[in-house]
Amino acid sequence: MTRVPIKKLRQKIMKRAPLVALILLIVSMTAFPALGNDDDDETNFIIPDYGYTVDYYRSYGEPVMQASVTGNPELSRGETADLQIKIVNKGVIEGFQRLNVNQAGISDSAEEMLAVAEMEEEKESTTAKNINAFLVSGTEYIEVEAASNMQDVEELETGHTANLRYTIRIDSDTPAGNYELFLPVSYDYQANVRTATGEVINLGLTDTDYTREYKTKEETLRIPISIKSKPKLEVTEISGNLKQGENRVIEITYTNTRESIAQDAMARIIIMSPLSAEKSTVRLGDIGPGENRTARFEIAASKDATVKSYGIDSEIKYVDEDGETSFSDNLKVHVPLEATEKKISPAGIATILIILIALYQIVNIHRKRKKNNENDENASGDENE
Repeated sequence: MTRVPIKKLRQKIMKRAPLVALILLIVSMTAFPALGNDDDDETNFIIPDYGYTVDYYRSYGEPVMQASVTGNPELSRGETADLQIKIVNKGVIEGFQRLNVNQAGISDSAEEMLAVAEMEEEKESTTAKNINAFLVSGTEYIEVEAASNMQDVEELETGHTANLRYTIRIDSDTPAGNYELFLPVSYDYQANVRTATGEVINLGLTDTDYTREYKTKEETLRIPISIKSKPKLEVTEISGNLKQGENRVIEITYTNTRESIAQDAMARIIIMSPLSAEKSTVRLGDIGPGENRTARFEIAASKDATVKSYGIDSEIKYVDEDGETSFSDNLKVHVPLEATEKKISPAGIATILIILIALYQIVNIHRKRKKNNENDENASGDENE
C-alpha cells in the first residue's frame, strides 16, 4: 500500500469532513501541528500517554535475524582467519488488526484515512535498530580476537544485509569436523504505533504525530564452520648416527597422526655442509591415518666435522584427498655425529719400526762393547797372574 503523506491527508480530510471536523482540524493546524510531522519524536522529553493518543492498528511482525559466513566456511588448522559474517533481516509483516477505536468529532472517512496512515507506520516494526553483536567460540580450539569482537549496526531494514568482521585463531591441534560459533545479538524494534490526538497541545508538544513503543530483543545466532580434514605427519623414530669421514645410513620413521590419507608421499631431507647426501628424496607411498613409513638416507660427514648433534630439515610432499599437492610442516631430524677412531698410518708404522730397529742396534752395540770390555779385563787379570 502506498504511504500517504500527513499533509496531503489533512487536505483530503478537510475536503471531505463535515463542518465540525473541519473546524477541529483548522484549530489543530493553527494552534498545534500535532499531526504535521512524521518524526519518531525521540528528542521529546514528554511522551504522551494513552489519554493523548489513539491506536487504530496493531501489526503482527518483527525483525527476524539470520547469520552466515561470507565465502567458504571451511577453515584450516593453525589458521588466523579474517571471518566475515553476513547478517540479514528477514522479518515480515504477517498481518494487521484493526482496533475498534473512534475519535469524537471526526467523520468515519477522515478517521479511516488517519487509521490507514498509522498502519503505514506500523510497517516499520520489522526494522531492527541499534544492533549489537559479538562473536563467541563454543570450543577451546577456536579463539576470537577480543579487539574485533564487538560489532554494531545502526539500522537494518527487512530484506537488507550488513557485514560484520571478526578475527579468529584456530589451534593447530584442532580435530577436523564441524563446529559452531555463536553470535549473541541485541536490537530494538518498533512494537506499536499510536496516533497523537489534538490533546497533546495540553502537554506543550507541537510537533508530534505519533508515539512509538520500542522493545529490545536478544537472541543468539549460530554460525556453522568446519575444520578441513588433512594429514599431519610427524617424525616418530630416528635410528643410526654419523661419523667423521664416513658414510652412514640414517633411518627416519614418519607417522600420520591425523584422520585422512597422505597419498603418494615422498620424504625429502635438506643437507648442508659439513654433511652431504647423494640422494635426498625417498618415496614412501600412501600413508593412511595412524600408519607410518620409514625412509633410509645415506649421509656422509666430512673428516673435520664438529662432533655434536646435527639438526637436519625434513618434509613430506603428498597428494591430499582433493587431489592437490601439499607439504607437511618442517620436520626436524636430530642425528648425533661421533669422532673417528684414531688409527696409525703405514708411514707411522714404518717410522716406528725404524725407531725400534735403531734402538735395537744401539742396545746391541752397547752389549757388545760391554762384553768386549769384560773380556779385556779378564785377559789382563790372567797376564798379571
